[in-house]
Amino acid sequence: MRTGSNFLETNLNALDGVQCHGEAFNPHFIGYPNRTDLLGLTQDARDRDPAQLVEAVKAAPGLNGFRFFHNHDPRVLELALADRRCAKIILTRNPLDSYVSLKIAKATNQWKLTNVQRRKDSLAEFDALEFAEHVTRLQAFQVEVLHRMQTSGQTAFYVAYEDLQDIDVMNGLAAWLGSESRLESLDQSLKVQNPGSVTEKVSNPEEMEQALAGLDRFNLTRTPNFEPRRGASVPSYIGGATAPLLFLPVPGGPVDSLRDWLAALDGVSADDLHVRMNQKQLRQWKRKRTGHRSFSVLRHPLARAHEVFCRRIVATGPGSYDKIRDTLRRQFKLPLPEGATDASYGADQHRDAFHGFLEFVRANLAGQTAIRVDAAWATQATIVSSFADFILPDHILREDELDEALGALASKVGYPQAPAPMAEAETGPHTLKSIHDKDLEDLAADVYQRDYVMFGFGPWRT
Repeated sequence: MRTGSNFLETNLNALDGVQCHGEAFNPHFIGYPNRTDLLGLTQDARDRDPAQLVEAVKAAPGLNGFRFFHNHDPRVLELALADRRCAKIILTRNPLDSYVSLKIAKATNQWKLTNVQRRKDSLAEFDALEFAEHVTRLQAFQVEVLHRMQTSGQTAFYVAYEDLQDIDVMNGLAAWLGSESRLESLDQSLKVQNPGSVTEKVSNPEEMEQALAGLDRFNLTRTPNFEPRRGASVPSYIGGATAPLLFLPVPGGPVDSLRDWLAALDGVSADDLHVRMNQKQLRQWKRKRTGHRSFSVLRHPLARAHEVFCRRIVATGPGSYDKIRDTLRRQFKLPLPEGATDASYGADQHRDAFHGFLEFVRANLAGQTAIRVDAAWATQATIVSSFADFILPDHILREDELDEALGALASKVGYPQAPAPMAEAETGPHTLKSIHDKDLEDLAADVYQRDYVMFGFGPWRT
């Protein structure tokens, strides 16, 4: 918001037929400080309907535009990103430089400098938490814009702060805009407000250096996530018959026992619960139950993977994934029989087949197989995140803590004598306990690293 964007705007306005109208959608002024209107519209009129000003900018003679920052009216961002005829110029700067510049501007109240004799000096005080929040806001905005450009098939013209002094880049921008005009020289009226190194601009450079040393600049510890986004799966939610409790099941986790527990709260059968609701029906259910609470239950990743393996892959018939089972036998060499298992299918064979399944899931979640990423073995982090597309669970519980957690939850909504949930019996010819070893544990922790880190899982225990 300081010299960089002002300098870019000034040089754009030097092109014939091009006009940038300042910060047209700054929430605190319209266009420029101390202005009361822009293109015939007042600030009040703009705030009531920003689309009016967008249309006025488009209708003005020549090629018109405005400067937009991440804290400006978000309604306008949507309009601009959706308009393929709107050219997007994205000015970037080292976030540390922009942070220090912003701090100095706030301290001096000097946002633009044309006369060096009037320059105001001040040192910024570096605040590590504030800087982290500054970077997070900038990155979130940039990622949103980039994603919208990609998904809509558009391209933006990126300009780094350092490019602003390169006349060839500025004239390249003019060509990209379709302007026949070219700059012979860059504007000389604006002056750099805070020359010198960053350490010279802060009052606590040593503290700043220590804080920055702890940043993972290249995000080296990030685990790439290739899982597809999932929908909110509203029809899978289970609502109490009378009780204001809504269960958001995680596929592969405890479902049947939680359904029965919800029914037992009101002394009804599972058939009386509210299931297979669409979004409209779920909203109606919530409106009728003031003080409702939603919850989801996590299962240990190793136990969840084994349950899914037994139910979907080892088993045959209804509910099993027969075609995927055949592919896993053929391509991934899982030692599974062609048909149903019998007494000859021993624990050692089951352990080896489960190990092979985990290896398959690792490749599958990394986008390295032709088989779909099924919700049954997708990470629980992805499943829980998908709920947020429609509803955020009030509580995320752990399966091994359900006795206490469900009782406390039921008590909050008026059921102090809630029954204890029934433990779910394991599916499959062999239990996880009978085949468990360190190798399986380590493999599961690698395959489901996101879940282990996100939810704090440790080693599986019976």
